Amino acid sequence: MTAQRPTATTVVDDLSRRRILQLFGIGAGTAALAACAPSGGGASAPAASGGSTAQNFSFASWSLSEEAAKPVITGQLDTFGADVGVDATPVSYPYNEYLNQLMLQTRGGEFSGAAQLDIAWLGTLAALGKLQDLSALAQGRGYIGAGLSVGQFDGVQYGLPWTLGAIGLVGNREILDRAGITELPSDVAGFEDALRELKKLDGGLVPYAASTKVAQLKDVQTWMQTFGCTLVEDGRVTIGDDASVEAMTWYKRLYDDGLIGADVDRFDARSLFAQGKTALYDDAPVGRSAVLADSPDTELGDKLVPFSRPVASSGDDPRALAWGHVIVVVDGDGAGTAADYARWVTSDEAVVVDYFEQLGLPPTTQAGLSSEAVASDQFISQFGERITETSTPSPFWVYPQYGQIDSAIAEHVQAVLVGSATPREAMKAARDEAQSLID
Repeated sequence: MTAQRPTATTVVDDLSRRRILQLFGIGAGTAALAACAPSGGGASAPAASGGSTAQNFSFASWSLSEEAAKPVITGQLDTFGADVGVDATPVSYPYNEYLNQLMLQTRGGEFSGAAQLDIAWLGTLAALGKLQDLSALAQGRGYIGAGLSVGQFDGVQYGLPWTLGAIGLVGNREILDRAGITELPSDVAGFEDALRELKKLDGGLVPYAASTKVAQLKDVQTWMQTFGCTLVEDGRVTIGDDASVEAMTWYKRLYDDGLIGADVDRFDARSLFAQGKTALYDDAPVGRSAVLADSPDTELGDKLVPFSRPVASSGDDPRALAWGHVIVVVDGDGAGTAADYARWVTSDEAVVVDYFEQLGLPPTTQAGLSSEAVASDQFISQFGERITETSTPSPFWVYPQYGQIDSAIAEHVQAVLVGSATPREAMKAARDEAQSLID
């Protein structure tokens, strides 16, 4: 189903905060990606803003390097370019190289135009001083407040929200049922007991495919928050406190007892889950598409269930890391038309609903979230209610060097897992190294 393009007089009813959050924890596709053909949303692109002459522009995106997403995004670029009368040039780098390459190209004046950004990267790129203020373009397009907020840095609207969700626990209902687990326990102690029951099922089953590879060990920070560590307060890193040490002691026990696997990152976890070799893993809901595409189980989609992360103390909010993408505009040739593209691709109702239907990436407008395609997906609604509702951004994202901070912490977490440092020694060392990067 493709939504009708809204007119300038369309009135969109406000959604309640809870309804928005329920719908906003989304990102899983509803159709096989291999069957999707780029449609560009089936809507005409707007003319250049302010009556200015449209210019050729570039669009940088790591998604252009992904098999499923490339034809969809290329279709959007072709549609916009044809309607406005310009050439839209795609620029692509793999995700793990993307930020470094974009930073180098932007700093050197070799890139201008629109660019996809992970919400965690906004502060880093904004620090170069070359991003346009998109505040005027964000007005009157129906973006929800939570979406606009992730595109702001130092009070300026540098990014238009493209998609937003969270990273939380996803389970296989069939495997859990086999272990007699009808509901995942809401407390950490009960959660560990459930993992031990899962371990009894099969010697080759990894109960929980948690991150244990350095590249993804930033996930452990969410467990530190679960145990009560704030990570950073008023510019002072709090890792090394009793809560973070308790979290690492617990995580190490899961590792030693085979309740989580060695050398696992997000891609490994998705593969294990797709093959039915793990009952639980952490992901944004967009990961559902990749898991289903890789699984021999044609009924796996019906077995997926999102769970709130267990808490350490009754009454605590379950922790989850906010996740999403924005589109920014780098000053230079074609930037004005690139900004028009950013507005169109993130807010035209037909485009954003089509994008969700093809790739499972959630819209960030009220009209998109209200569409039948989005609202009717049970997994998506559950994910929003159970995970996204209490998700928060990382407190380290306000620092341009947040990536180095994550890496430094991850190295010390790994030291705990392999037994070369005690939890207390490692967490204090992580605190000192992270603090040196902030100061």
